Amino acid sequence: MTAPFEAIDESVVVGGKLASIRWRRSARARRVALKIDPRLGAVVITLPPKSSRRAGLALLRGHEKWVAERLAALPDSMMITAGGMIPVFGKTHLIIIDPKHRGTAVIANSQIRVSGQPEFLARRVRDALQSLACERFRVSAAVKANLIAAVLRRVRVKDTTSRWGSCTADGTLMFSWRLVMAPDFVQDYVIAHEVAHLRHMNHGPAFWALTDSLTPHRSAATAWLHDYGPGLLRVG
Repeated sequence: MTAPFEAIDESVVVGGKLASIRWRRSARARRVALKIDPRLGAVVITLPPKSSRRAGLALLRGHEKWVAERLAALPDSMMITAGGMIPVFGKTHLIIIDPKHRGTAVIANSQIRVSGQPEFLARRVRDALQSLACERFRVSAAVKANLIAAVLRRVRVKDTTSRWGSCTADGTLMFSWRLVMAPDFVQDYVIAHEVAHLRHMNHGPAFWALTDSLTPHRSAATAWLHDYGPGLLRVG
């Protein structure tokens, strides 16, 4: 019988340093798996229904060097605080608490102006960025979908850790709201990539040809996301 699964979060020494471990039990998992969650700065170990914590730790120890290297390579977290700096469209913006301001946060002139109590600042900034992302991505996706006469049902934004965007069979596009912090050319590529999936639900030659017809930025954007994408996941 499998031992009771009780651990949810814990700290384990990995490569000589303390690492945060997040445990997940998944009915869909077929084998024990681990990954690095850049947003949390933690190791996530997923267990099938009948696998034990011991099996998860064994996998961790078997990949300890790789895990330690990946954790060490994570960029520092970037907190959303008054006086802090975060990127919007790839340009640094200063977060300011403005007692005179009312309503939602305003993003303009390299500043993010927020009203209200300091404890609600991070949430207000995230809400403003998500709203901006949703509006911007909807417009851009609609324009590109129209260019290829594709049916776009809806556009949504979420806080994801493994994908910058996705496309479902019913024509729904999903994007990480954090993409709004990336430069315009990166956003343009990711949106073009997902719009191309409205025609080709694969990554074959026809898909890439269509993507390249919608944006000239594939090479530069993928390189940018490889180098700087993990940093966007550390904002918050």
